[in-house]
Amino acid sequence: MALSSRLSGRVAARAHHSPAAAFLQKIEPFFAIGQISGGPLLLASIVALVVVNSPIGADYVRLWDRPVEIRYGAWSIARPAAEWINDALMPLFFLIIGTEVKREFVKGSLSSLRTAAFPVAGAIGGLIVPVALYLAFNHGTDTQHGWGVVAAMDTAFSLAIVAMFTTRLPPAVRAVLLAFAAIDDVFGLLVIAIAYTATIHPWFLAIAGVAYLGIVGLLRLRWVAPIPYVLLGIVVWIGVFGSGVHATIAGVAVGLLLPTSSRLSERRFAERVQRPVDAFQQAHRAAEQADDDAEAEERREEAQQRLGYIHEMAAATDEAAERLVRVLTPWVSYIVLPLFALSNVRIHFSPALIAEALHAPLSLGVVAGLVIGKPLGFLGATWLATRSGRAALPEGVTWGMVLGIGGVAGIGFTISLFIAELAFERPEQTEQASLAILAASLISGLFGYIMFWRAAARDGDAH
Repeated sequence: MALSSRLSGRVAARAHHSPAAAFLQKIEPFFAIGQISGGPLLLASIVALVVVNSPIGADYVRLWDRPVEIRYGAWSIARPAAEWINDALMPLFFLIIGTEVKREFVKGSLSSLRTAAFPVAGAIGGLIVPVALYLAFNHGTDTQHGWGVVAAMDTAFSLAIVAMFTTRLPPAVRAVLLAFAAIDDVFGLLVIAIAYTATIHPWFLAIAGVAYLGIVGLLRLRWVAPIPYVLLGIVVWIGVFGSGVHATIAGVAVGLLLPTSSRLSERRFAERVQRPVDAFQQAHRAAEQADDDAEAEERREEAQQRLGYIHEMAAATDEAAERLVRVLTPWVSYIVLPLFALSNVRIHFSPALIAEALHAPLSLGVVAGLVIGKPLGFLGATWLATRSGRAALPEGVTWGMVLGIGGVAGIGFTISLFIAELAFERPEQTEQASLAILAASLISGLFGYIMFWRAAARDGDAH
């Protein structure tokens, strides 16, 4: 979810060939094809803000609020286009989040107790302190229910900022931020499931549970074909969607099941394919040297069979989780997240809205929670955890870098907007919360960038 080491090296090499490439190196993390990137989301958000505040703004909003109906015989369901994006497409984003969470627990920065304790402590502090600050401004008011807006961070934007310093900061910085972001996003999803679900239909949850157990059963049987998993995953989504619990929970739940280890190790792969490779070479030579077309065609078919076997063995060395993330990431980065921004960013800038937001407890609570609460909660909780001996500061990471991680955690854009739509019934409150989220995200992003820039400069001076 940030610029990979190999891709970072490729971008750095381009800078030697073109002056423009040096500039592109700075913005590449925001548009990396192989990672969840914040650039398309940022551009879509800017487009939405411009259009909403243009003369066609009202028509633009009505476009996303127009019902889209799905009909099968006598059965039909109609929902606004924006809600279909939130309910049917955003679970793909959270499927990647769930997969990343599992990978961190199984083989990443959360794979041991002490290394897990650091980001886990930070995530707890990064939840409690922002919510407490929000409630300090809004307790006893009709906006008190919106405390979930400050509960989670924006993974795409925060990791894109860290990726700008890929070669200048220790790898542990990205690992800690990824672990913190994953746990933080899960907290946000639990908030959606618990605090913002009005009615639950147990029969639909039972359907989702049966399909979920079906996926578990296929995994235990080491079933390889992907179609049954896809179909059962769709049934899980239908069950969660129909139950009243927000459908994004289905994405995380399925992501947590994906295997993070390959079916075939590289050593066993080498052992199994050596004879088929030799047989392929023999069949290929025989096809080229055949005296008649019939014999040549027979040898070519034999060679293709060997290639099919080798291809399947090579596929078995790939992690299912990594493969799914690789396939979904470009679609999520360049279609799902931009569509979410285009349909959900509806802030009408006006002197009245800005003047009201400067004094309203709702906007003040959101800004305080994200800008102050996130870095303060993350830094304070991790410091207490290390002082008590329950966690250790990762190798190469300084407290300035930790503060930078807490800073970018205040970028609450995607999930915060998501929760704001669920938390507030009055449009003016949703708009006010969205404006505060935008302002807080800009401030937090700038603060985090400055902290990482200073930390990278000091680290460079030390070497």
